[in-house]
Formats: sequence, C-alpha cells, structure tokens
Amino acid sequence: MTDRKYVISLYDYTGEALKPWAEAGYTCYAFDIQHTGTIPDETFEGGGLIRYFYADLHNIGTLDRIYDTMSGKEVTFAMAFPVCTDMAVSGAAHFKRKRERDPLFQRKAANYAIWCAELFQALDCPYFIENPVSVLSTLWRKPNHKFHPYEYGGYIPDDQAEHPKWPDYIAPMDAYPKKTCLWTGGGFVMPVTSPVEPEQGHSRQHLKLGGKSMKTKNIRSATPRGFAQAVYNCNNSNIQRYWKNAELECDNLSTIQ
Repeated sequence: MTDRKYVISLYDYTGEALKPWAEAGYTCYAFDIQHTGTIPDETFEGGGLIRYFYADLHNIGTLDRIYDTMSGKEVTFAMAFPVCTDMAVSGAAHFKRKRERDPLFQRKAANYAIWCAELFQALDCPYFIENPVSVLSTLWRKPNHKFHPYEYGGYIPDDQAEHPKWPDYIAPMDAYPKKTCLWTGGGFVMPVTSPVEPEQGHSRQHLKLGGKSMKTKNIRSATPRGFAQAVYNCNNSNIQRYWKNAELECDNLSTIQ
C-alpha cells in the first residue's frame, strides 16, 4: 500500500516527473513560483494525486516551511529542477554581461540547487537534482549521472508513443538527445537504460523550442516520460523496502559469521 506516502518535486511546473508516482497511488506535491491562484488537484486512477503549490524557492524560508510541513511524514522520494538560466553552458555568451550586473549571480544560482539537496538530506529520502551541462559542476560538485532522453524511451509503451500534451514539440518515445546531468543522494538508484533510435538531424525539441517564452521554457524543462517512469521503477517504496531487507539479511549473516 502507498497510503500516506509522499513524493515532492521542486521547481516543477508541469508535474510530468510525478505522474508515475501518482499513478501508483502516491500523494505528490509540486512546488513552483508559477503555481498561482487555486489549482485543482490532479487525480489518477491508481488513487494518487498531484497537488500544485505556489512557492518562491529562491527564498530559503520557503524551503524551511516545506521541511516543517513534510518532516515526520514518509517522504519516499524527492526531486528538483532548479532554474538553469544562469548556469547552463548553452548560455555562456551572456555570462560576462550578467557578471557585470551581479558578480555573484552564478553563486546564487548554485546555492538554490544546494539548498534543495540540503532539504532532501534533512528529509532522509532518495533524491535527484537535475540540470543541463552547467557550471554547477564546478561551483558545487560533479554530477553523479548523465543521460539523454532517448536512452529511456523504451520505458514508454508503444501505444503511448505520442506525447499526450506536446506531440508537436516532443518526439514519440522521447526519441531526442539532450544531455542532462543528475546530482543524487539518499540511496538514489539510477535506472538501466532502454534506448530508442533518436530522430535524425536536429530534434523537433531543438528546432521548435528555442526562445525565451515561458511556454517553450516549460516544455523544454518537462521531465522525459520514459526517464520519469524508469526512476519510479527503481526507487519506489517497494523497491526501497526490498533493498533494506536485503541489507538487514546481510547484516545478520555478518553477525553470525
């Protein structure tokens, strides 16, 4: 049973990363500054739901309040997608101008990601923090894992190949390249790949999702469906319980010996 088991996601407007968990019955919370007004809960046949909360995550007090709310609850998993605008190497041409305005602009951006890790460590749960190739590697630490969306496209069933929200922008089966880095902890398990053949030439993601509009930024930042499913498969509470029991068995054997 997954009653009263929680998953939280920070800097998450779309909720895509939470859907496999909600479909399996988990209560999921998505925090993002774009969640304004009253947003109805998104419910799923498996009994789970996603609740969307307004949150200014650049305010450390907001993360403190999230901790106060979640502390004592069974937080099974956590993830964060901090804003990459000031860190991604794809925007390096603008770094000099930004640094002239604020010499600490990248240190501040890195701290926002580090705050997420500190929150998740305090909640004592497996987690990942996602960013593209960025200066976070030098301002914090090297990523634990890297992947492309097409490497997990095989986790999407054939009859669900087309993206349900953005088929014009995202290739079927997540068949596109986009090097993505993960900073992980708390016992996170990186799933085994199940790759599909990426579209030839420039992906539709690359061709159609440029620019600065919030729509394109949100679609660009949405978690690939295959990777989201793979992460759930390897990190859900049943899997965690299995490994915990396995560790206990090993401990018992070492004691007997």
